[in-house]
Amino acid sequence: MTSAPALDGILVIDKPAGPTSHDIVAGVRRALGLRKVGHLGTLDPMASGVLPLVVGRATRLASLFAGADKEYDARIRLGLVTDSYDITGTVVGGSDAEGVGSVPPPAADEIREAAAAFVGSHPQRPPLVSAKLIGGVRAYTLAREQRRVELAPVTVTLATLSILAVAGQQVHCRLVCSSGFYVRSLAHDLGERLGCGGCLETLRRERHGRFTLADAVPFAALMEDGPTAASRLLPMHGLLPNLPGVVTTATGAQRVSHGNQLGPADLAVSKEPLSAPPGGCVRVMDDAGHLLAVAELRRDGLLHPKIVLV
Repeated sequence: MTSAPALDGILVIDKPAGPTSHDIVAGVRRALGLRKVGHLGTLDPMASGVLPLVVGRATRLASLFAGADKEYDARIRLGLVTDSYDITGTVVGGSDAEGVGSVPPPAADEIREAAAAFVGSHPQRPPLVSAKLIGGVRAYTLAREQRRVELAPVTVTLATLSILAVAGQQVHCRLVCSSGFYVRSLAHDLGERLGCGGCLETLRRERHGRFTLADAVPFAALMEDGPTAASRLLPMHGLLPNLPGVVTTATGAQRVSHGNQLGPADLAVSKEPLSAPPGGCVRVMDDAGHLLAVAELRRDGLLHPKIVLV
C-alpha cells in the first residue's frame, strides 16, 4: 500500500465572514489531517476573501511572503463611529449615533475629495481593537479588559483608492495597500475628516500579493471534501517565480540538503548568468525541478542555504 503524497505548498482559502483566521487554520488542519498549516497574514473575522495558507514544508517559506501588498473591495458606513472601527463594534459616536439618517450625508464629490487625501504613504494609527502587540499582549485583549491602550502610528501606503459608488451613507470603494494597512482605520479616519464619523461595513480581500480569488478554494468546500479541494494546492516549485534560480548537480543536491554552501562545481551549467545581487535570495532546484532550498548569494560567489526544504 503506497502512502499519500506529501502536501507541501500554498492553499489559498476563500474565507467567509465570521470565523477568525485561526479558526480557518484549525479547520484546514482537521480537513487535511496535517499539523503544519499556517497563514500569511490574518483577515478580521468580519472580512472575507483571499487567505493564503502555507502547508507542510512551505511553512518554512512564510517569511519570504512578508510585505506583500493587498487589494480589497470595501464598503464604508458614514455617520457611525465604533470602538472597533467596524460595524461589529459598539457605537461610540457619529452623526447618526442618535438615529439613522438624522444628519444628511456628505455629498459624493466631498467624499471623493476627502478620500483622495489618503492616497500615498502616511502614518496610520491602528484600531484599538486589533492584533497589535503591546508589551507582549494583543491590543484587543487590553481593550476588552478596558485597560488603557496606546498604539503608535505606523507609516503605511495606500497605493490606489477608487470610489466606485456612493449611496446615502454607504461608500463602496476598491483599494490597493501595503502590508500593515488597516482598512478599518481608513474608514474611521475618512469619517473623521468628513466630520460625520465612519466605520467599515464590509470587507473582501481580492488579492494578497500574487494570490487572487481565482486561486482560492471556498472554505466550505474544503470542509466537505478536504482531499479533493487539496488538489488546488499550489506546489512548492512554483511559489517564488520572482527569485532567480539555479539547478544543482547530484552532488550539489546532496550538499544543500545538509545545509552546506554551494560553489560553481555544485551547479549545472546554465546558459543564463545568475541575475541575483550579492545578498539576494536564489531558488536552488534539482534537475527534476524540485525546490530544494532558498540560498543567499554571497559576495564571494558562493550560495549559502538560508532555508533548506529537503
